[in-house]
Order: sequence, then C-alpha cells, then structure tokens
Amino acid sequence: MQARADALPNQPGANGGALGDKYNVVAAEALARKAQKLSIVEAVPIYEQLVATYPTVAKFWKQYVEAYMAVNNDDAVKQIFSRCLLGCQHLLLWRCYIRFIRKVNDRRGVEGQEETRKAYDFMLSYVGGDIGSGPVWMEYITFLKTLPALNPQEKSHRMTALRKVYQRAVVTPMHHVDQLWKDYENFENSVSRALAKSLISEYQQKCNSARAVYRELKKFVDEIDWNMLAVPPAGSHKEEMQWIAWKRFLAFEKGNPQRIDNLSADKRIVYTYEQCLMYLYHYPDVWYDYATWCARAGSVDLAVKVFQRAVKALPESEMLRYAYAELEESRGAIQAAKKIYEALLQECDNASGLAHIQFIRFLRRTEGLEAARKYFIDARKSPNCTYHVYVAYAKMAFCLDKEPKVAHNVFEAGIKIFMHEPGYILEYADFLSRLNDDRNSRALFERALSSLPPEKSDEVWKAFVRFEQQYGDLNSILKVEQRRKEALAREDGSSATESSLQDVVSRYSFMDIWPCSSKDLEHLSRQELLNKDVNKKVEKPALFNGNGHSGASGLSLTKNSTPAANISYPEASQTTIYGARQTPGNNSSSLNVNIETRSTNDLDKLLKSAPAVAMFLKNLPVVEGPAPDVDVLLSILLQSNLPPRPTGGSGNTQMPAFSAPVGSDRGTRDSQSGKRKQRDRQEDDETTTIQSAPLPKDIFKIRQIQKIQKARSATSQTGSASAASYGSASVSLYSGERSGSTS
Repeated sequence: MQARADALPNQPGANGGALGDKYNVVAAEALARKAQKLSIVEAVPIYEQLVATYPTVAKFWKQYVEAYMAVNNDDAVKQIFSRCLLGCQHLLLWRCYIRFIRKVNDRRGVEGQEETRKAYDFMLSYVGGDIGSGPVWMEYITFLKTLPALNPQEKSHRMTALRKVYQRAVVTPMHHVDQLWKDYENFENSVSRALAKSLISEYQQKCNSARAVYRELKKFVDEIDWNMLAVPPAGSHKEEMQWIAWKRFLAFEKGNPQRIDNLSADKRIVYTYEQCLMYLYHYPDVWYDYATWCARAGSVDLAVKVFQRAVKALPESEMLRYAYAELEESRGAIQAAKKIYEALLQECDNASGLAHIQFIRFLRRTEGLEAARKYFIDARKSPNCTYHVYVAYAKMAFCLDKEPKVAHNVFEAGIKIFMHEPGYILEYADFLSRLNDDRNSRALFERALSSLPPEKSDEVWKAFVRFEQQYGDLNSILKVEQRRKEALAREDGSSATESSLQDVVSRYSFMDIWPCSSKDLEHLSRQELLNKDVNKKVEKPALFNGNGHSGASGLSLTKNSTPAANISYPEASQTTIYGARQTPGNNSSSLNVNIETRSTNDLDKLLKSAPAVAMFLKNLPVVEGPAPDVDVLLSILLQSNLPPRPTGGSGNTQMPAFSAPVGSDRGTRDSQSGKRKQRDRQEDDETTTIQSAPLPKDIFKIRQIQKIQKARSATSQTGSASAASYGSASVSLYSGERSGSTS
C-alpha cells in the first residue's frame, strides 16, 4: 500500500507537507478516490491506512463501510461500525448506519422492525441534537407510521410513540424545525382536537425558543469548515480561524441559550465537543478543555475516559499525561496515577529529565521521601537523566530533611558528571551560598572556570563577580573582574585592560537599584556597543577597489589620476533595485551584479567631468548608517573651496541630467521648467552676476532672495565669505541658475 501512495504525484498538502508527510491531505484524498475503483481485497489495506491516520474523518469510514456493503459482507460492516460510530459522531456516517440496519431487518418481520426502532432511538440519542438532523427525525416518524397496528392497544401505543418523537423533535434547534412543527400540529389535530389544543399550546413556546436558538446557532455553524481533515496544527491562518470558530461554538452551547434542563444542556455540550474533536483531533488544549469541563460538571468518570482517549490520540504529549495523572491523584486513585507516570517513562521515546523529576515529586507526595530517594538512585542510570534531576532531588532533600549533608552529597556526585554544564554550576553555587559556605563556593568557581570554555563561562563569571561583591573585599572584587575581562576578551576580541564606567555601575548596583538614572544607563549601554564596534573596525574596509577613506587634506586631479581613488564608496552590492513592475519572484542578484560592475566606471567618469563633485565627496566624513549629521554636512558645504562653474559655450562638461520616470507629473513639470530656464539663460549674458540678474516673478523666490540679502548685510566682515558662498548657493537653487557650488 505504501507503494501505491508513493506513486501519486508529489503535491503539497493543506498542512504544507509533501507526499512523504504522514498527514498530506491531498495525497490521502487521492488515495481514497483510487480505492473506490479497486476490488474490496485490494482496497482494504488502503482504507485501513486512511482510518488509522485519520480516525475521525467520517467520509473515509463511510467509504470503507460502503465498500463492504456493496459486496454484502454484513459481518465486516458491523465490525467497522463498532470501531467508528461512537468516536466519530458525524450525521452522514450515522445515516449510513441506519440504512444498513434497515436493510438487514427489512426481511425479519416484526422482530426486525423492533430492532430498527431501537437503532433509531440509539442513533437519535447521540446525533439527534445536530442542526442537520431534521431528515432523520422525519424518517423515523415515517417509519413509526408504517408499523402495523392490529388492535386498539397497538394503535394507542403507536400514537404515544409518535407523540413523544414529535415532541422531542420540535424543541430541537435544527433546519427543519418549522416543517416538523406543522406536521406535529396536523398529527395532534388528526388524533383529538380537544387534546391537541392544550398540547399545542404547551409546546408552542418551546418550539419558538428552539427557532430563536436555531437562528443564533446557524451563525456559528456557518463559520466552520465541515470538510476539513484532522491534521496536526501547522499554525496557518485557516487553522487558527477554525479553532476560534469552534471555541465560539462551544462557548455558545455552554451558555445554555435555550434554557433547558442541565442534563439536556450537558448532553448538547458533550455532542459539540465530540464534533469538535472530529476536526481538532490533534489539539491537546481541546482534549484538556473537554476533560476538565466533564470533571467540573460532576462527570469524573467521563473525564477519565476523555483523558484516556486523549493519551491514545496524542501519545507524545506529556502535558496531557500530567493532567490525567493529576485528575487521578486528586480523586484518590493513587495507583492509577502511578501507572500513568510509569507509562510515560516507558512509552515516550523522548521522555526528558522532567518526567523523572515529576515522578520523584509524585512519589514524595504519595509514598514519602524514602520512595523518592530509591527512584532517584534508579533514575541516575537512565540515559535521559540530566543535571536537572540531580538539582531537583538535592533541593527537595534539603528542604524536607532540614539537613544539608544529603543535598551536598548529591551535588558533589553530579559535579563529576556535569562540570561542563553552567546551569548546574550556578545551582550548586547558589546552594553553597545559602549555607554561607564561602570557602567551598570560591573553590567551586575556580574548578568550574578552569574547565569551562570561554563561550560557556560568561554566566559563571558573572555569578563569581556577584559572589565576591557579597563576600570578598575590594581587592578580590577587582581581581575577579579583571580575570573575567581577560577570559572573555579572548572570545569577543575586546580589550582586557580598559576600564569603563559600566563596570562601576555593575559593581555598585543592587537588585533594581542603580547608581545612575535610566537615561544615563541607556547612554552607557549605547557607548559600550559603539566601543565594541570601534574595536572591531580599526580601519574602514574598502568596498570596491580596496582603498579606504584617505586622510589627505587636498585632492589633486590630473589627467592620469583616478578621481574616485580617495572617495568612500557605498556598498552597492547590497543595493536593491526598485521597480514598479517587478514581480516578487524575480531574483535581484543579477541587478546587484550589474550595479557593482558599473558603479566604479560610472563614478570615475562623473568625477573626471565634475571636479566640484569630487571635491565635495572628498570632504564628506565617513558616516556609520544612513542618516549623517546635517550640521556637519552643512559646515562642510560652507567651508569647501569649490571651483566656479565654467562660463561660455565652449563645450565644457555639464552635470548629467536625471530624468523623471515616464508618465509622472513631476517629470513633465521639471521638463517644462527646464525649458523656461534655458530660454532665460539665452536672453541674459552668461557672465551676469547673481546680484545684477533681474528678480524672478515668483514671490517665493523673491522672499528667499530678500532674506539672504538681509542676512548678508547683517553678517560681520570676518564671516562674509562663508555667508556669501552659502547665499550664492541658495539663490542659484531657488532661481534655477546653475553654479559650481550647487553641482
């Protein structure tokens, strides 16, 4: 059968798995469709695998049983129904069951009719409250009407049975409640009009309540995907929405909106939980909620059965086993709880040290400390015994014996095995600290730090420093801090000789009390991070041609020199090109390669043609991050001695033009503005100064020029050069003129 599954196409399932996934729903449904075309002998192994993987999926069970019904194998059909009916309370599966019962009993006369009637009662006791159970009620009523009545006594008995079924049906919130109510009225009027008036008046109000509840119930039912297969949760949005829908459905039923008696209300809640588990079968929280609700409702035996089913459904869930054992222990079933713990330790392949710890605690609670000690001795031999078991038992012995000797021996026995575990060292040191045994504590730290690698010793060093702050003098505190720096410096490459204010803060703080404000603490933390970056970045690496930022004060541009040699390039290899028509699946690696290969050549051509740009880039500082200091940038602009813009039409190179994207309004406006500026420059003389140029007509530009002129007249003689340079750049920017200072 596995070969048949492997022959299917490798398609992802609803839970994101491929065909090799056990819960690939696409492969499972394809396999079920294929089984329908096979003979019963070939299809049985396939159906067995499907129902073993999906034990609560009704359509697989229904298809399986119908395959046997087609070949008239009644014994096999009965066996399958006995396996699935109570654990899979789906209306379609139960209707298949009643169809089989009627087929078997139709030829058996009165005895067969009685068996069919019992089967209907059995069916309606489980799924009669389903919102879609209306056709089943109608079918049962029709069946009762066809029963023979040879004498008045039998007729009276049949009428009584019909009345009871009608009265149960019309108070059930379901799709066909209105039709059933009309049929009930006709039935009562046909029997006795005098009696009908009182009975109809009595059940009219109950039926109206069922109608109102049905309208609210339908809202919750419509949110549920009834075709969903039960698979382990994968965290998808659809699964979360279904989980929420079922929670809301359960909360609605628990509120008893119909205000019926507690027994009937509890029965509806149980049925809703059973329906929920058909789809959320692998959700441990649903099993736990179901069991705890049963226990709170007083049905402890039912809660035990639910936990038994939960452990069988999710055998790897330790949570459910602990909850199950807790329920048994709470009601005094100690031996039953003990068997649960023993089964957990024997059956679970990944039973961790936590299982040993919880069993030790259980034995201490129920049988005493001696039983816990005996099990601890056996648990030490287990391959799953971790250092946590030693720590848990040592602490328990210390607290209950009131004598540190046993706990000390346990810790000493564990230190021979778990010297490489920082967590065990810290717990042992904490135990010695509680005993005020500073001598052995100091010896423990020395032993541990001599064997632990630097990458695992950080927390132990911190504990050693805290210990010295508590028990040592200033000299010992400083020595341990220095040793810690030297040990960790080899790991992170930091300096072991430098001391920082952060050390003082750490040394003189206590719990949540700090010797500085939170603002100062945050500032020191940022400085510490920056200091680490400075130590790691001794020299800024070159990103393209191997040259970093030069420290020369000037930039000499000759014909044979490379203008970009002293420029700090951006990391263009990490650039991501934005394109409005770019699809998410496109790979941008080729774009990055093109950028990286073109950037150096393009920038060299630009700098050769624009010395002012080269000078400007040369004076820019090396900036860490995308946001430079604006004040520093402006000061560089003001202090730069940039060459003037070449005059005349001698063909000097101009800055390359950058056009806006096609179709943008901004590009259209910029092109029109450029044409107007070009016409203005042709009318004026190229050597005309900014001061002698006519004022623009734009009122905003006029105000800017006036502000600059006022600022220039108010500036002192010493600062006039810088202000004039900045003002010249500003005027040219707002007036549209090109100048060397704005290149």
